[in-house]
Amino acid sequence: MKLFVTILCVLSGVVSAETIVSIVGEDFHLNGKPTYAGREWKGHRIEGLLLNSRMVQATYDDLNPESAKRWAYPDTHKWDAERNVSEFIAAMPEWKTHGLLAVTVNFQGGSPEGYSKTQPWISGAFTEDGSLRPEFAARMKRVLDAADANGMAVILGYFYFGQDQHLKDEAAVIHATDEATNWLLTGGWKNVLVEVNNETNVKAYDHDILRPNRIHELIERVHNTERDGRHLLVGTSYGGGSIPKENVVRTSDFLLLHGNRVEDPARITEMIKQTRAVAGSKPMPILFNEDDHENFDQPANNFAAAIADHVSWGWFDYRRKGESLEEGYQSPPVN
Repeated sequence: MKLFVTILCVLSGVVSAETIVSIVGEDFHLNGKPTYAGREWKGHRIEGLLLNSRMVQATYDDLNPESAKRWAYPDTHKWDAERNVSEFIAAMPEWKTHGLLAVTVNFQGGSPEGYSKTQPWISGAFTEDGSLRPEFAARMKRVLDAADANGMAVILGYFYFGQDQHLKDEAAVIHATDEATNWLLTGGWKNVLVEVNNETNVKAYDHDILRPNRIHELIERVHNTERDGRHLLVGTSYGGGSIPKENVVRTSDFLLLHGNRVEDPARITEMIKQTRAVAGSKPMPILFNEDDHENFDQPANNFAAAIADHVSWGWFDYRRKGESLEEGYQSPPVN
């Protein structure tokens, strides 16, 4: 009977979940047990944290033929979205071996340059009316399946401020939200945390519902969508150094912060304190899922400051000036 059910799941495209992410108070659990069980680092409790890396270009493609030329691999002189996702998946076991438990990906990608003044590429998984493009969904399915098999969680973003302009109106944004949410629930993955949009307070968003004063509407929409009594865990992120607003704190299952432009680790400590003091706050995980600061060899750094306050931390690795290839799946092509 178990084999029969497995075969049905494979044929229908529904996964038989091996990895289940859940939240207990301020801690993350995988398969009913706290992450990094019993682990400490420099006297700080690691148990319950979700150390992660921002790799939003795992499923990247550029539908603009002119800008797509920028991402050509040096050995083949052309861009290849299937090669990109295949190499990403092949590297997962190595990342897991080194303790990485989560990756952040996004249906609309992110800046393939790390930071960009203009973004002519078309890298989003949604059509103009908010429908999910099958080829993008297929690549995302492969990533979610691989993470599930490797015992890893995925922080999956829906929208990105450099691509939301390709959705024609608010109705399209809502449709895209529903498409993505129902696709995830139908797929049966239980290792996913939803990040509705990346950095909601960035002024580049074209649609009001994706901005800070209304983003809770989409958070609630995702949270209230159920399948067989199950709903997704959901939140949204803010730009570097920013603190979540009350409407997000009250409606989220976890809180996402970013450490970009935060040069002083003491500010990381202050951000955590301020976040926990926002009206409506309750015990829930706080998680940095974007920070481009390193200095890991120094006694004071952003990573260490987050860990000291029992807050998860995630690295944002992109191509720096003068680098031809990078290794963190933010700037294609990836080495």
